[in-house]
Amino acid sequence: MRKKLLTVLSFGVILSTTSCASIFTGTKDSISFTSSPEGAKVFHKGVEKCTTPCTADISRSLSKQTVTFEKEGYTTKEVKLVKNFNAVTLLNILLGGAIGVGIDAATGSLTKYSPKAYTAELESK
Repeated sequence: MRKKLLTVLSFGVILSTTSCASIFTGTKDSISFTSSPEGAKVFHKGVEKCTTPCTADISRSLSKQTVTFEKEGYTTKEVKLVKNFNAVTLLNILLGGAIGVGIDAATGSLTKYSPKAYTAELESK
């Protein structure tokens, strides 16, 4: 009887401390970037991610996220990444995992980027 109780309690603790969105959908999104003209460098948080056309993994965050397109001879363009609520987070709420919701919030997994593709029209200087 004691072993069964310990098993049930252990399962309950594990279930309530998991972060469903972080586990099932990860903490990054793969986003495609294009520019006109091509060959612009894409920066996120000051770090070069790729050169257009390209795809880069961008970490999720609850704060405002932008990427910057830079190409020599052209005006720099900043683009805000759009986020939506990640419905997988509802699993934590339904299963009573308040700790899991907190983990999802800390990792940014409460949201996901949508759309998954951005284009920048760069203007010559």
